Amino acid sequence: MSSFYLQIVTPDGSLFDGQAEKLTVRTIDGDVTVLAGHTDYVTALGMGRAKVTVEGIARYAACIGGMLLVSGGKVKLVATTFEWTDEIDVARAGFWTKRKSTRRPRSRSPKHGSSARSSAPAPPKRKEVFYET
Repeated sequence: MSSFYLQIVTPDGSLFDGQAEKLTVRTIDGDVTVLAGHTDYVTALGMGRAKVTVEGIARYAACIGGMLLVSGGKVKLVATTFEWTDEIDVARAGFWTKRKSTRRPRSRSPKHGSSARSSAPAPPKRKEVFYET
């Protein structure tokens, strides 16, 4: 399979710089797969799984936000967050998972949290009238 030059960078530095056969990422419009010879393309990245294939071996990563640029046969992925699945800090990820699950739900009053509204009378209901012709 043909390959293309791929560079993956984040604010923390360069994570990949070399030849790849395939790149699949989640964009704001859905998943996109880039192969050698792909047309020039720019898009914003969404949140999801990235898949980079090098010499027939796929490697996966968590990818959140940023931009994907395909230009002149070269691909640059500039991500806000990009972590290879085998390098994810499990303790840190577990902390955020536990924190999210232990958060108390916010209480809401019947009228979207406004006590002034809840004491106001409800508007009269409209009557529908049908006429026979």
